[in-house]
Amino acid sequence: MAANNSLTGDDLLLLTVQFVVVQSLVMIFLFINLLLIITFFKKEYFYTTARYILFAVTLLSDSLLLFMADILLIFNHFRITIQVWLCIIISVLILVYVTVTPVTLAAMTLERYVAICMPLRHGELSSTRNTMNCILIIHGISSVPCILILSTFFASASLSFYTKYQICVAELLMFYIWQHNLRSAVYQFQFLIMSIIIVFSYIKIMKVARAASGDDKKSSKKGLRTVVLHGFQLLLCLIQLWCPFIESAFFHINLSLYEIMRYLDFLLFYLAPRCLSPLIYGLRDEVFFQALKYIASFGLYKQNLIDKMN
Repeated sequence: MAANNSLTGDDLLLLTVQFVVVQSLVMIFLFINLLLIITFFKKEYFYTTARYILFAVTLLSDSLLLFMADILLIFNHFRITIQVWLCIIISVLILVYVTVTPVTLAAMTLERYVAICMPLRHGELSSTRNTMNCILIIHGISSVPCILILSTFFASASLSFYTKYQICVAELLMFYIWQHNLRSAVYQFQFLIMSIIIVFSYIKIMKVARAASGDDKKSSKKGLRTVVLHGFQLLLCLIQLWCPFIESAFFHINLSLYEIMRYLDFLLFYLAPRCLSPLIYGLRDEVFFQALKYIASFGLYKQNLIDKMN
């Protein structure tokens, strides 16, 4: 039972300010992603290179996830109800794409491992065809939690439930505690595997970096920093899975604290991990950054690095 389940005038004002701030950040994020996606498709070099293709997958995945999550946030803020069947469709997209980015991060880490530790096989293993197959595998793995959740939902829900009007939240698909526990177990198992991949790649690249010299050493160290950033992204995405449990605890204590926690969770564990991808490849990658500056300046900026690729 909540200790205080009412919102004061000050609480409502704070929620309104938070809502405006979140919407502003979402718009900025989506605009930056759109600019990066346009840059990706402007040069053949990008959409024929494995790491840039996977980077584009994270951009599209993050943009779709944030767009759909923001729609639900707006609906919840204004207490708009929709029919359950429509909520299921939105929730399916969110459940799949909440996992696509972390799985893609693991794939990008493996690509860096192959590039640095197995340079002679990198061209073969990271071909465009293999990368497309990898994207299909990524979406297949990411669909597993969603399939399990939907299977338990369809087995538990009555037909009349699909036409009811409800405020749409992912928890609507779960009637029992064991369903929440199953979801948590599947997600955390996936993240354990991805964490092992990132740690393994980091150790292998670190060994190569110690033994390398000159340009190879510089490239290896850059690869290490990229893997560390991927690991940090993965950690934030993992914490995101615990947010519903944390929010539920606050809901039973105080409603205003619950709303504040939802706001902080959205900023720290939805927005923040997805702002790191543009940072890692949009700004840290010199070639992509030169192309980005060229696009952003409407062709006024002269880019020597991109000209070399033509």
